[in-house]
Amino acid sequence: MAERKKILLVDDHPLVREWLAHLIGQESDLMVCGAAEDVPEAKTLISEMEPDVVVLDLSLKSTSGIDLIKYVKAVHPDVAVLVLSSHDEQLYAERALRLGARGYLMKSANPTQIIPAIREVTMGGVYVSPALAQVFAKRVSFGKSTSALEPVETLSDRELEIFELLGRGLSTRQIAESLNISINTVQVYCGRARSKLRLKNALELTRKATFWVEERPAAKEAIA
Repeated sequence: MAERKKILLVDDHPLVREWLAHLIGQESDLMVCGAAEDVPEAKTLISEMEPDVVVLDLSLKSTSGIDLIKYVKAVHPDVAVLVLSSHDEQLYAERALRLGARGYLMKSANPTQIIPAIREVTMGGVYVSPALAQVFAKRVSFGKSTSALEPVETLSDRELEIFELLGRGLSTRQIAESLNISINTVQVYCGRARSKLRLKNALELTRKATFWVEERPAAKEAIA
């Protein structure tokens, strides 16, 4: 019998980790080798357990799952990363894949997609939803350029992260504490975001961020 592939779960919600562990544990070719709720713990477990796949959320305690994707790509390139998140795939998936993730699946997707997604990335493939695959195909077919992107899509990973936190109602200080960076650094990123979005001041930025979060169903799930 072939050796079971080892899966590391990284999510800051215990119930999600337990549910995923139960789901994966029913498969004869897969096993959960560990679970973490934040990036530091995940880094330790990746080194100790040497998983084949890391299944992670983008919203984690203390920092973003984006940082963990970058770390895995740089330090453990043989480990596949599958993002399982509430964040809108049409905005975040391409970023995650560009940084080194091999798959992206929203938590609102049909649960029957999770195991096939894990198996796909263990075999070196890339997994995205059929809807997202169509979006990518259209971009290739019609040659969508950077200039054709929506304004928010032009934000960098960190700028977008801070923009979303503003939209959730967090203050500059709360964002700094959440991301473990200085208030001044948050203000610098806010300034860059204002410039890219052509907004006059911090109030306009906050209003736009709030509206952006409220109009996106996936973002509403993340807030809840």
